[in-house]
Amino acid sequence: MVRKISKAAVIGSGIMGGGIAALLAGAGVKVLLLDIVPFDLSDEEKNDPAARNRIVKAGMDGALAAQPPLFYNKKDAGLIEIGNLTDDFDKLADCDWICEVVVENLKIKQELFKRIEGIRKPSCIVSSNTSGIPLKAMSEGLSPEFKTHFLGTHFFNPVRWMHLLELIPGEETAPEVLRFMERFGEINLGKGIVWAKDTPNFIGNRIGIQGMGKIMQEVVKQGLTLAEVDALFGPAMGRPSSAIFGTADLVGLDTMAHVMENSYDLCPDDEERETHVLPEFVTTMVEKGWLGNKTRGGFFKKEKNADGKKVKLMLDPATCEYVEFVKADFPCLTAAKAASTPAEKIKAVVYGDDKGAKFAWDCSANGLIYAANRIPEIAASVVEIDNAMKWGYAVETGPFETWDLVGVKESVARMEADGLSVPEKVKAMLAAGNDSFYKVENGRQYFYDFATESYQPVKLSETALSLATCKADGKVVKSCPSVSLVDIGDDVFCVEFTTKMNALNREIIEFMGEIKEFALENAAGIVIGNQAGGMPGAFSAGADLDYVLGLCKGRKFAEMDEFLSLAQNGIKEIRYANVPVVAAPYGMTLGGGCEVCIGAADKIVGAADLMMGLVEMGVGLLPAGGGCTNLWKKFVFALPDPVQKDTDLSKLFVPVFMAIGMAKYSMSAKQSFSLGHMHPWADRIVMNRDLLIGEAKKEVLAMVDAGYAPPVKKPVPVMGEAGTGMIHAQIYNMLKGGFLSEHDALIATRIATVISGGSVKEGTAIDEDVMYKLEREAFIDFAQEEKTIARIEHMLKKGAPLRN
Repeated sequence: MVRKISKAAVIGSGIMGGGIAALLAGAGVKVLLLDIVPFDLSDEEKNDPAARNRIVKAGMDGALAAQPPLFYNKKDAGLIEIGNLTDDFDKLADCDWICEVVVENLKIKQELFKRIEGIRKPSCIVSSNTSGIPLKAMSEGLSPEFKTHFLGTHFFNPVRWMHLLELIPGEETAPEVLRFMERFGEINLGKGIVWAKDTPNFIGNRIGIQGMGKIMQEVVKQGLTLAEVDALFGPAMGRPSSAIFGTADLVGLDTMAHVMENSYDLCPDDEERETHVLPEFVTTMVEKGWLGNKTRGGFFKKEKNADGKKVKLMLDPATCEYVEFVKADFPCLTAAKAASTPAEKIKAVVYGDDKGAKFAWDCSANGLIYAANRIPEIAASVVEIDNAMKWGYAVETGPFETWDLVGVKESVARMEADGLSVPEKVKAMLAAGNDSFYKVENGRQYFYDFATESYQPVKLSETALSLATCKADGKVVKSCPSVSLVDIGDDVFCVEFTTKMNALNREIIEFMGEIKEFALENAAGIVIGNQAGGMPGAFSAGADLDYVLGLCKGRKFAEMDEFLSLAQNGIKEIRYANVPVVAAPYGMTLGGGCEVCIGAADKIVGAADLMMGLVEMGVGLLPAGGGCTNLWKKFVFALPDPVQKDTDLSKLFVPVFMAIGMAKYSMSAKQSFSLGHMHPWADRIVMNRDLLIGEAKKEVLAMVDAGYAPPVKKPVPVMGEAGTGMIHAQIYNMLKGGFLSEHDALIATRIATVISGGSVKEGTAIDEDVMYKLEREAFIDFAQEEKTIARIEHMLKKGAPLRN
């Protein structure tokens, strides 16, 4: 029997259930989404199917309206059938997987599983998304055959965006079922799989909520402000900018309180049990309904002041009143900002000698010790705990990876000097001469296993490739501060950007120009990709705007033209070189990042969460690294030659113009297909970002095996003056209607001129270099506009476009 999931059922249509249903539909699985019949139906409504499905319909509507979006493409909703647990229960009989996401009530779950047992087909897998009720209790009294197909599948919210999926085996779950669900979760659903034990809150929430509880209690004891704490436990410590209190607002204080109560009630022997008790000020907030973003006020909130200007406020734990948000100012944070590596940043914070550093050390040391004490209680190794925290809380490093960064030997000495109880297994590790939890040998990453007191290989998927491991193993063949060329095996090399947000600067552009000669002599193929952290992260957020702004203000337009020529030629030379190139974008792939993908690559292997687009319009510019030219080429040359001759180019011209002129970008790889950045017959989607580089390498090797031949440069048919004229009328109407500013109209008109190929007749085939030149000329003209400079400055300062 070959096990497949063609149809799944999700029981419970709340935020979590709707998210799981959307994810499954995005993976191409038919979904049955069920919920209860409302209790308050009138006699007339009891016979009305729409009224009986009111709850599940509301859940579905909520999933469709969610921001950030839960669906990769709203068309995926067509795979979801809604119903209720009374009228449609029999439909569960043909499902391959039934996922329960109902209220956290043991009796309700037991009754539901008893009903499911009587209808499920023998091969059907049943799982619970519970976070607090033991699987053993839920499956009590059910048949052995049911129990062999029963496990926990704990997704994190929001389901689409959070990478973590904790799998929890039941005592009798069949190994074959576990292996299948691991592969399905990783490959089909794109999740990072962590194996957890059947303990309260499993791994991510058990560790995460303890850390939050400790910090909240220390805020009261040490008297720091919420802003100061979030500055300490934000990017400086490798955490998201939402840090601690911002994250709690995002999750909801009621949810946080429920998870903490769970840990307190169900873990009586936990040595840090008291850190799961909410401080009085948080309890007061919950009682008042100040639950975070969903109530427009939690630890932080925004409101208008007397002048009508929006201001940010923060709660004062001492008074439980809102006060003005004041940015933190600790010497340790200043030192962290000046540091260049993650280890230096974290050390600057925890080993500083100011009040903030003491707070960060106290809470961090407590968290590291707590994580070590949870092995083997909640997880088998350090790897499961680190991955759970990285994938479930969007931190850059898990507890044990962080411990390595701060120095295990040094930190343990300080912990003991502070009178903290360091776990004996950690001290034994150090005594045996092992100074780190991880190491790399011969291209393989190893972790220290407390059970065997030895290093064991970190398990990876067959196609997973770690650039960090390759680099640690000395596989960097060429590098500079902004970019590296990494040997990833089989004569394939990866171009890895390493700047902030992987922004393209002059150093990267010059490096790209050098790759061609190296590749022709040494490489079977090239992958352009990186593995920077973040959710959804940044393949490349575009050009280095600081550099562009400096050229604008310095009126260095000759240097600007030379820089743009360098970028265009570097991308073009890679595209036409006799070596296959695959781009592996994910997350933010904007502006110059998008230009690299559509201009240099033979194929794009994109992660499911791909935000891709040419967005230069937002900063008063247009794509001039070949973006206008290559998007037009992608549309035109996607058609077979006989069709190209008879195609009405205006039908291609308008969507290309709109994509660039409206700065459109996708919110998923599926949407990138509809925008034309990716082609369904040439490019493909990888659900799991961890596998992206490995899958891109496979595509390179497949092209090599097929006998790769580079594309031939050929003239490009364009719309010419007819295209520009067609767009002029639309731009005029949008300007008069207030949909465009005068500066928007100026830029849009010039974009139309570039993609139409200038002053030629419709259907004329021109050299692509003519279009490249038009791009550069327009870019330099815009760079001389004060309104463009204002837009760039606003983007750098506010991180949002300016409409002027």
